[in-house]
Amino acid sequence: MMKFCANLAFMFTESSNILERYALAKDAGFKAVESGFPLGYSIEQVKQAKEAAGVDQVLINLKTGDVTKGELGVTAVPGKENEFKDNLQITISYAKAVGAKKIHIMAGKLENVSPQHWATYENNLKYAADVLKTEGILGVIEPINQHSVPKYFLSDYGKAVDIIKRIDSDHLKLQLDIFHLQHIVGDLSYNIKNLMPYVGHVQIAQVPNRNEPDTPGEINYKYILEHLQNNGYDDWIGLEYKPAGNTKTGLKWIKDYGYNL
Repeated sequence: MMKFCANLAFMFTESSNILERYALAKDAGFKAVESGFPLGYSIEQVKQAKEAAGVDQVLINLKTGDVTKGELGVTAVPGKENEFKDNLQITISYAKAVGAKKIHIMAGKLENVSPQHWATYENNLKYAADVLKTEGILGVIEPINQHSVPKYFLSDYGKAVDIIKRIDSDHLKLQLDIFHLQHIVGDLSYNIKNLMPYVGHVQIAQVPNRNEPDTPGEINYKYILEHLQNNGYDDWIGLEYKPAGNTKTGLKWIKDYGYNL
């Protein structure tokens, strides 16, 4: 059975207020949501909005600064380890308040990458995995393509898997966004199958325009969703796409593909 959760950073932009998007997601039929870090809103505000809407929260992104200014984390930045630890603790507090069991640990954007950056990144992830173990929360890392986010530190699936293997924790896995997978390496059938043992969360969007799965583009999502199931994925799928028009109207693809919210 496929389970879809609305990404509140990308969907329901009919409201500019993320708190209102919880209710809009519920109204559209969603049982669960995921979100970026709700910068500018208190834990209490976010918790109230989520509970008032009566939806579950699956995942929240690590506090990274202002995403609109390209501040996408400091996980790979030497000398900012304490900032990373503070951001992790703050995010855990939000995650626990809304019942989210997954945190996307964003890496950051870097101009010039050195071996020291990779060492810092891995050390911080090891620290995070240990902390998240005590909290019963899963940390996920996501390669992001260079077209969408130039200079994003992690854009290599091989390196992501190598780090996950070395840290070897049940609390650090891969966030597999099929949108980024197609942009970075393609070869979706084989890559999904080969990456699945490391996957902790999946997201989808059409390529290249990042709209609904049934909009014109490179990916046959009817096949891909079945392929994910056939390879053992039975957890939530985050809809991290930009609706081409009205968010609720655009959800018709779910029924057309034979699924329900």
